[in-house]
Amino acid sequence: MKAERHMFVAGRSALAATRERTAASRVPDDVLLDAAKKCVLANGMRRTTLAEIARTAEVSRMTLYRRFPDVRSLLAALMTREFGTLLHNVAAEVTGAAHARQRLADSAVAAVRALVADPLMRTVLDLDPELLLPYITQRLGATQQLAENVIHALVVAGQQDGSVRRGETATQARVVLLVVQSFVMSLRPATADLDEDSLLAELRHVLDAALAP
Repeated sequence: MKAERHMFVAGRSALAATRERTAASRVPDDVLLDAAKKCVLANGMRRTTLAEIARTAEVSRMTLYRRFPDVRSLLAALMTREFGTLLHNVAAEVTGAAHARQRLADSAVAAVRALVADPLMRTVLDLDPELLLPYITQRLGATQQLAENVIHALVVAGQQDGSVRRGETATQARVVLLVVQSFVMSLRPATADLDEDSLLAELRHVLDAALAP
């Protein structure tokens, strides 16, 4: 009898585990990331926990753990989704440029405006700016790599249409990325005593002049 009872419990546990895995697979990542975004906007990055995200998403913590092993990986996925989508939209909205160099400069300025105004980026800069430090001093993140890929494609197109001077395209793209990200990180304090439009107009001029043949 005891052996039969043990087999029943073991079978039930296996079935429960299967159901948990099935339930986890049915929850779209966007549902979990949307919940994470709500938590971050309300509390900041450091004060957001997997348990809180699970409650907000109305899923079990186990469902969340099966997708993201820790809060850091989930928040990294959130930033990649949010900022990647933003950059994609900016690139699609910048039209009417005479050549690739102008498109690159216009896209860079538009991206700075959009990122600085983005609620998620503002929350990170206001509450947890130290979390961005590794992406400045140690490694490039997924969003930076995405942005660099867009920049690189425009540099290559510019060299092909004659609007960008000949050079090592990877190096040129990296330099543009570093200049643009410095504006994203520092635009708010930089505009405490200077006009934002004037600063961004100067950024456009700097990029245009640096890449001109």
